[in-house]
Amino acid sequence: MEVMVEKVRMNRTAVVVHEYLHYVPKYMRYERRRKKKHARVPPCIDVKPGDRVIIGETRPLAKSVSFVVLGKVER
Repeated sequence: MEVMVEKVRMNRTAVVVHEYLHYVPKYMRYERRRKKKHARVPPCIDVKPGDRVIIGETRPLAKSVSFVVLGKVER
């Protein structure tokens, strides 16, 4: 899943924002939605706020961490 890094203040963990479109049948239109997720950042990957990264789901690493950063998306 391709997401954007929002914060990197925790130890080896980043807050990422997943933006997606949700279809509303009543109005036959799409609305934008966003979810914040916590993702573990391995020491070999250097991320900063604003970077686009690819994350993948894993076993729970902490109470709120169930994703890990797999790599950066070069733009």
